[in-house]
Amino acid sequence: MIGGNESCIAGPMPMSYLTCLTYILGEWTGVDHIEDYLSYAVYLLWVLFPLALVFLLPGVLVILFYTSVLLLHIYKRKNEIKEAYFNDVWDGAVQMVATLWDGHGRIWHGYEVHGFENLPEGPGLIVFYHGATPADYIYFAARLLIQTKRYCHVVADHFVFRLPGFKLLLDVLGVLHGPKEECVKALKKGYLLAVAPGGVREALFSDEMYTIIWGDRKGFAQVAIDAEVPIIPMFTQNVREGVRTLGGIKIFRSLYERIRLPLVPLYGGFPVKLRTFIGKPIPYEPNITAEELTAKAKAELHNLIEKHQKIPGNIFRALMERFQTHQKED
Repeated sequence: MIGGNESCIAGPMPMSYLTCLTYILGEWTGVDHIEDYLSYAVYLLWVLFPLALVFLLPGVLVILFYTSVLLLHIYKRKNEIKEAYFNDVWDGAVQMVATLWDGHGRIWHGYEVHGFENLPEGPGLIVFYHGATPADYIYFAARLLIQTKRYCHVVADHFVFRLPGFKLLLDVLGVLHGPKEECVKALKKGYLLAVAPGGVREALFSDEMYTIIWGDRKGFAQVAIDAEVPIIPMFTQNVREGVRTLGGIKIFRSLYERIRLPLVPLYGGFPVKLRTFIGKPIPYEPNITAEELTAKAKAELHNLIEKHQKIPGNIFRALMERFQTHQKED
């Protein structure tokens, strides 16, 4: 045994520092062959750390959301804002939040937008495929604001309005939860409005096959008809490879259908290449029905996916596209 005044490096066969620590730990715990247990623990660490990391990385988006909330509260306190949220006094704050998200999109995903010229000068309803998170839409809205000075409002699921601390962010950005009358009103004021008809169900339970999950939803089409505006399809390439879900596990689908809360684990946060493609607008037709317009919008969105996404999606391929200049048939 090593006495109180002895050293691990004393004697004819000095020990390495790590061996010394292992020896002392073994003596202290009384466990024989503790080095075998430590080796097993190190092995588990090497295996489990990457696994834990892919479940933790999506949390970066949560941090960005609450950073945005914090910036707005600081801006509000500094400027002692008492006017309505849609007043121009919030322009500086919204630009600041847009710069934060656009910077993250550029650095982490090499984010690009193609097809700004397809957006109408006036109001329009953007219909997009919903990835596991709404990050790609936020990147798009941020880039739109920075490059064209145009705001795009968006329809969000009801649970978003129950998230703690989000009220100011949602109010300032003009996020809507419906009803249809409010959406029509926003469009008639001249705004761009975005909606993902698949909503949370598409976000959680679609997969690398990029299946559009709209069910029988056609309210968005009626909104476009009532507001007399075009529908513009939009899709983000590789959005399913950036963050994925465990929605393929039946118990999570059953749980969602029962309580309607998105309690499905996410994993990923991979720095894959993201490109948003804005398709040609579907013009307003006075005699079209909501069912017919829904079918048209779905077909156009499906065409965008077919044109710009290799199916099934592949995470490694999407990562490698960060270093390529070409893409699937622009």
